[in-house]
Amino acid sequence: MGEEVDVLVVGAGPAGSTAAAALAERSLRVLVVEEHEAVGYPVQCAGLVSSRVLALAGSERFVLGAVRGATIFGPGRAKVTFRAPEPRAFVIDRAGLDRHLADRAARAGARFLTGAKFDRLERDGSGPPTSVLRHSDGSESTVRARLTIGADGVASAVARAHRLRRPVEILPAFESEVADGGGDPAEVEVYLGRSVAPGLFGWSIPDQAGGARIGVAATPDGTSARAYYGRLLERIEAGRGRTLRAPTSFLVSGIPIGEVPRISGDRVMLVGDAAAQVKPLSGGGIYTGMRAARLAAEVAGAALTEDDLSARSLSRYDAGWRAALGAEFDRASYLRRLFLRLTDAELESIVRALDRAELTGTIVAFGDIDFPSGVAMALLRQSPSLVRLFPKALGALWGRGAGRSPDLEPGPRRQAT
Repeated sequence: MGEEVDVLVVGAGPAGSTAAAALAERSLRVLVVEEHEAVGYPVQCAGLVSSRVLALAGSERFVLGAVRGATIFGPGRAKVTFRAPEPRAFVIDRAGLDRHLADRAARAGARFLTGAKFDRLERDGSGPPTSVLRHSDGSESTVRARLTIGADGVASAVARAHRLRRPVEILPAFESEVADGGGDPAEVEVYLGRSVAPGLFGWSIPDQAGGARIGVAATPDGTSARAYYGRLLERIEAGRGRTLRAPTSFLVSGIPIGEVPRISGDRVMLVGDAAAQVKPLSGGGIYTGMRAARLAAEVAGAALTEDDLSARSLSRYDAGWRAALGAEFDRASYLRRLFLRLTDAELESIVRALDRAELTGTIVAFGDIDFPSGVAMALLRQSPSLVRLFPKALGALWGRGAGRSPDLEPGPRRQAT
């Protein structure tokens, strides 16, 4: 007979470990399974976060340095730079963040099992189903959990097993670590244009040690993310006036953009990338995943105490998530669909329009990497030249206020695999 626990958390990333810590603090039996042999490896994202992430983590020990500004490059020669007097984001050791959060959960009483992944469910009548885990040596074990939390990423096996997955847009991403990336250590670089990153953007993030994390995420269109990365690297090298050293490491990933209508069901919850809790305008998901994990733990703790793990009981998590971040996601999703309609010429015009003192001042005043729709809306209200690009669509958006965004043809969609 396999192990019995109150909560099985699948995935030891920031969302999974945050949920595990909050539930273990309630003296619940929590088991976290992580498919990789070590928590934090391989690194899963570029590692640029807000102060909110540091507050949720309760530590700054994994912070490498602060970022105060950015330069945005248009598809052509246009660019705009802005700089705030105080830090606006922090470059982190992402593996260090994951280890810190796992350590916190372990200190609270959660148990970790690495080198094991969720494989399938086995149901044998009423009561909790049995989760079958497959270990790195090919062996299997079973866990019977009152509740399962899927924090296992964009291709969540937990979501599939519980039939919660829905089509979302998956943006392939490719990133490298370059030892001599150059650039300003206090500034992020963002690159726009269909030749480099159709559907999102390319980036260069200083690693605070003279190098950079250079990457791209793009709509799948038959050209690989690695090919787009190659084009981005050529552009960065042209701007630096030199060839960069060969990368020391690579990261290949997928970014889920879209809404999963149901992120909970009978005895199951999804958090983080498994629930597509990723910011539509930037592709970042650390803060939103950790915030969702806290909300999930609150609902789960009450449901476990009441011994009611039904879909109806756990749907309070869905409602709490929508109340906390739904309006921002609606606006950001709508603005992203507008962004997808822009030509390179229009993107170039936008970057040129932003290169004015009053608009860069607005970016500095309202810029927030966790809630980017706020600065976008402020800029659009302030600049007639921006509004002229899509006046009818923006009029419809403003007419809806802070509620649901107006209907617009959705962007490309792809079934998660």
